Amino acid sequence: MIVLPDVRGEAVAELVLALADVPGIRLVVESRSGSPAHRLLSGSGCAELDLDLEQWRDEQRFAQWQASQTSQHVGAELPEPGAVVDLWDPVAVCRADASTVTAAYERARSGEYGGLREAWLRAGQSLCRDEESASRALTLLAALGDSADPRLASALVGAAAGSAWCWEWSRVSGDLVPPWPGPVSALAVGEGPLEGAVLVTGPGGSVRVVRVGDGGARGRIVVGGFQPQSVSVMADGTVLVLDEGGRVHADGSWVARQAGSGIARLLDEGPTGREVLLAALRGHVGTAIACAAGPDLGIVVFGDAAGEVRAFGDWEGAAVLHRGGVTAVAALGMPVGSEGVVPLVYSGGADGTVRAWSPGHAPMAVPLAERDSAVVSVGAAMTPSGPVLAVAWGDGAVEWIEVDSGARQPFRPGPPVRAVALAPDGRLVVGMDEYLVCLTPRSPAQPAPGGVQKGP
Repeated sequence: MIVLPDVRGEAVAELVLALADVPGIRLVVESRSGSPAHRLLSGSGCAELDLDLEQWRDEQRFAQWQASQTSQHVGAELPEPGAVVDLWDPVAVCRADASTVTAAYERARSGEYGGLREAWLRAGQSLCRDEESASRALTLLAALGDSADPRLASALVGAAAGSAWCWEWSRVSGDLVPPWPGPVSALAVGEGPLEGAVLVTGPGGSVRVVRVGDGGARGRIVVGGFQPQSVSVMADGTVLVLDEGGRVHADGSWVARQAGSGIARLLDEGPTGREVLLAALRGHVGTAIACAAGPDLGIVVFGDAAGEVRAFGDWEGAAVLHRGGVTAVAALGMPVGSEGVVPLVYSGGADGTVRAWSPGHAPMAVPLAERDSAVVSVGAAMTPSGPVLAVAWGDGAVEWIEVDSGARQPFRPGPPVRAVALAPDGRLVVGMDEYLVCLTPRSPAQPAPGGVQKGP
């Protein structure tokens, strides 16, 4: 049985009709009366349960639902559904009823409304949630391409001034200057020679180097004939990439060459510490990889399909942190007084938890974050406010979490999030299939009771 809630567009409705002919499949589809999807499905001979008819609903619960919907809409100061909206005005559409705007944009032709239509439909799953107009403006601004009317971005920046996030830049499918780096499968913040950059991997089989400051292109790394699944950067600039089978590939094209003559290097006996570490990594299979600086080579962390996280390099060890596979890892070298640097490892799993561990110690018993959804990606950085995590969840939500206080700040772009990366200056980069966006938190995150994070 396949359940599809809130289907509105004809494309999904056509998919439903195609699946209806497949033996062994049952479909339950929810669709708003009068939507393009409802008009198409209602004439197909499907059994229809019309909730406008009293026989299909519990009147007491229906009245309670109506009351709750009314209070939400009043609180958000949104006009009633069906009100006339100026679809050219970005501020007006952010304040309007989301279903009315969505239906109007779906009926419009591609290219109409100066690029606003495409941005709205790109981020529609977030915009159709009950949100304040400033949050909608921020979400819409993040999805706006460079071919859009430039006046739209200016208006949306002003309208988003009251949101919890500050928009830095976006790179959207079709952008030319700077170019869109392509669909995202993994992200990593650069180190050493790659400092100030974010590495973007996708289905194209290469790693694109993008400047964190403005999203401009800085270079490209060709990793071979495989699809990168996870990427990270060692302190010297060595780029580590996991292929589809979980094997690690190393690229040192950005690593600074050692000084000295060729004869001196030939006479130097034995492999370097870096070469020994890379050889050890090649003997393991993982589902996610992360690096952090240390007193010498730093630390490299693997997560695997059995829920184990293993550390290599300056600190070594292993711990089982999850029930099921590890889906994401991040690592930090945290300065601690006279002790120098203490390694911190953060891992996310298919079990919907984010856990913390320091090699040589027992893992924290309580998850740092927990949600009824698998973790997609984790980023970590030492920011001016202390250690911070960015977590992407399978339900499309992104959370910024201050580790020391337990405070958090959410962001939901709309499309499924494939990866997140967190820079030391606090910039958050979120990667999706159709666009890449960079944000910084504008206001302090809100603490959760007890420091344990449970998403709504």
